Amino acid sequence: MDLNVTGAFIYFTIPIFGGIPITQTTVSSFVVMLIVCLASVKLGKNLQKHPGGTQVMVEKGVQMLYDMVAQTMGEHNLRWTPFIGTIFLSSILGSLIGLTGFLRSSTADLSCVLVWAVMVSVIIWYNNIKANGFLGWLKGFTEPIAVMTPMNIISEIAQPVSMAFRHFGNVAGGNVITTIIYVSLSGASALVLSLIARNGTTIALVLLVCGALLIAWYCLKSHKKVALIFGCLMAALGLFGLLQALGILSGVPVLAFGIPAVLSCYFDLFSGFVQAYVFSLLTMAYIGNSCPAPEN
Repeated sequence: MDLNVTGAFIYFTIPIFGGIPITQTTVSSFVVMLIVCLASVKLGKNLQKHPGGTQVMVEKGVQMLYDMVAQTMGEHNLRWTPFIGTIFLSSILGSLIGLTGFLRSSTADLSCVLVWAVMVSVIIWYNNIKANGFLGWLKGFTEPIAVMTPMNIISEIAQPVSMAFRHFGNVAGGNVITTIIYVSLSGASALVLSLIARNGTTIALVLLVCGALLIAWYCLKSHKKVALIFGCLMAALGLFGLLQALGILSGVPVLAFGIPAVLSCYFDLFSGFVQAYVFSLLTMAYIGNSCPAPEN
């Protein structure tokens, strides 16, 4: 879970070309690149005619990727499959790497996904120039009438910007929401534990005993999850309130246990996969339009 909402931290600056900052995003991107390269080499070596489980899963994933490219871009554009796969894996791993706790999600930085989007636009422009010539490509900005030129230029600029902001906004927004909830629950935990500890050990012991009774009731006859949840919560508050009252331990964010992790599973896992798929799908659609099937 990435709790940094102030932007990518700059580790150091390389003193060339006016200073090149090495940020958290830079480090995360290189780690993702290294993982993809090592995984590709490892999984692509020693392929067997009678594959084992790992090779079967890899071949199934590669085949699914080729099928998706063929259905979206056409059979004649299968050469773009490695590029689409690289974008997809970089996006997925770039989002998941924030779960490490010490690396920032590279996709939570606009500069990262904006580079991907601009790269896609450059490929589209290259394909259009290759098919129509440079003058033919420029002529496309003035069609159907000359007055449309500003709108066509804005459209070309808006395409990579919209792709980048869609991906970045969802990932960064999820990190911000998770962080706000974590900080709020941590503050609430500090307040509740302080109130419990301020009244000595009596309230803490009562909460601890009541929590233990609810857990025992759930185990013996109730089997209602609400009893287990409230029992664990009361027991945790009682235990850490007692420790804080005795001066042994303080500042434990009891109420923050679990909830941010569940939200992180949604924002980092589910949303990360969805955004990677959407970005890859848009990439296939845009590049596919610039690479039509050859005429027979």
